[in-house]
Amino acid sequence: MRGIYMVPVALFLLLAGLFVIALFLNDKNELPSMLVGHEIRSFDLPALNGTSDNNLETGRITEEVLKDGGMTVVNFWASWCGPCRIEHVQLMTLRARGVRILGINYKDEKSDALKFIDDLGDPFQRIAVDRDGRVGIDWGITGVPETFVVDGTGHVIHRIVGPLLPSDMKDVLEMVQSSGPR
Repeated sequence: MRGIYMVPVALFLLLAGLFVIALFLNDKNELPSMLVGHEIRSFDLPALNGTSDNNLETGRITEEVLKDGGMTVVNFWASWCGPCRIEHVQLMTLRARGVRILGINYKDEKSDALKFIDDLGDPFQRIAVDRDGRVGIDWGITGVPETFVVDGTGHVIHRIVGPLLPSDMKDVLEMVQSSGPR
C-alpha cells in the first residue's frame, strides 16, 4: 500500500524529465519561417534615395534583383529600432568582406533613415523602402531587425530573427561565400 503513494511522484519526475529534455532539444530562439526553403514572392520596392526607376542601381529592389545567381543577405531595418543599431557593425563587417547586402527600410521616415545611414555608415548595396509593411508581411517578419540569406534563385535559405550578432557571422559568411565571389 505504501508504494501507491510513490506513483504520483514517479509520474511527476518522468514528466519533469521529459520537459527538461524537450527544452534542450529545441532551439528556443528559432522561430519557424514559412519562407525558409521557398521562393520569395514577387515584390517591387522603391529606392530610399528616390532616384529614377529606370536605373537598376538606384536602390529599387524587386525579386528579380535577388535572382541573379549569387547569394544575398537581405536585412529589414529601421532608424527607430534600437537592436538595428546594435547589429549595424556586423552588417558593416559583412560588407567589408564583400558580402552583397540589400537593405529594406521598414515603416520609417525617409529623413530618419537617411540620417541613420549617414551616422553609422552604409553597408547596403541597395536600400529600398517598405513604407506600409506589406513586403515585410509577405516575408513573415515579426519585427525589425530580421535578416535573410537568399540564394541566387530567389529561395530563402536562412533567417535570423533579431539583431545579427557576432555569433551569427560564421554561419552567414559560410553560406554566402560558398556561392563564390560577387
